[in-house]
Amino acid sequence: MSAYTVYILRCGDGTLYTGCTNDLTRRLAAHSAGRGAKYTRARLPVELVYTEPAADRSQALRREAAIKALSRGEKLRLIQAVGEVG
Repeated sequence: MSAYTVYILRCGDGTLYTGCTNDLTRRLAAHSAGRGAKYTRARLPVELVYTEPAADRSQALRREAAIKALSRGEKLRLIQAVGEVG
């Protein structure tokens, strides 16, 4: 099992949020309760639509940055390629 997970959330307003964590269950609960990132607090509810394992924090942060650099269309194609998880 990987130590970290890179994830994408679909926010209530339709925007996408990308993050990484070493405890996905806890992080999703924080986002859903309005205690997650400032960005998602104002855009509840959130839905998990993509996850990707990462071996360590460094790899997770690099992948998170790479996904954030993608256009919205590219992110949607990435989500569609693996099928939504949420």
